[in-house]
Amino acid sequence: MKYQNDIEIKVDGEIVAIGSVKTSSKDRIDKIFLDKLMYNRLTQTNTPHFAIFLHDVQRAGKEPDFRVGQTFLTGHFKAYTVGLSPLDGVYYCDLRPVMKADRLLKEHIKSLDCLLCEDVWKYLY
Repeated sequence: MKYQNDIEIKVDGEIVAIGSVKTSSKDRIDKIFLDKLMYNRLTQTNTPHFAIFLHDVQRAGKEPDFRVGQTFLTGHFKAYTVGLSPLDGVYYCDLRPVMKADRLLKEHIKSLDCLLCEDVWKYLY
């Protein structure tokens, strides 16, 4: 069965980690948690899944008073992390202030440079 992924990290031809790249988590974060659950159940594996989000803001307001609004759904993220199964890594290009202040979010969400410089190695070995 074919399963399409944004990123597949392979070692000796075997998938050792799967990554999803999204522009925003709004309306998309649920899918990544469910992808991990379904993939691991269907393949009978415990393959790590991680997510990369490019940003979590959108334009708000009306001309000429445009502003930026946050789209990160804290409750959804916490519910899936605690109630379903945490992702093995969640990385943002621009961490929102709540991600740095909230204990659970701070534990599970890191900046993208952490994946590129540190965490990628844990998926390889």
